[in-house]
Amino acid sequence: MKLTTKTVVVIAVGAALYGIGGLPMFGIPVFANTTLKPAMAILALFSVLFGPLVGFLVGFIGHWVTDLFAGWGVWFTWVLGSGIVGLVIGLFPRLTNQRIQSGLFEMKDFILFVVLALVGNVVGYGCSAFLDTILYAEPFAKVFTQLIFVASGNTLLIAVVGYFILKSAAKRNQQSSHLSEE
Repeated sequence: MKLTTKTVVVIAVGAALYGIGGLPMFGIPVFANTTLKPAMAILALFSVLFGPLVGFLVGFIGHWVTDLFAGWGVWFTWVLGSGIVGLVIGLFPRLTNQRIQSGLFEMKDFILFVVLALVGNVVGYGCSAFLDTILYAEPFAKVFTQLIFVASGNTLLIAVVGYFILKSAAKRNQQSSHLSEE
């Protein structure tokens, strides 16, 4: 994928929305330094609509912005984790042969979306947890518990919000494909 002006603008907008949506005031605390945040739905949306590169960069830059403005310092291990989540969810359009863009949304597409969200969260934040134990000497039990809360909570949030987003996007695309010039 080439980084066109449009792509750079999409990444900037997505990262800014993720950065704001990730701030503690918008999240629900679930464990030590761990919150369930609406930013994950934003990340999923941009990843599904624009693919893995945009998903990675929105997650990476957006999480970095969140950490920067939240005041607790930038945790690059978790920044990387968010990037990986976006990258994995961004595989959705390719794996579904762009069915959403064609106006189709089937149950198998939703199941794939949820599986990608789960895999992305487990792999992405699993890397974060692993790197925290290596680089920051964080206790394994703490980061593993964070991983469980983050992966399950984020997957649930992405699934619920994502269902409505994907259904709406497919419906909009279906209606657009029925327009004709006269």
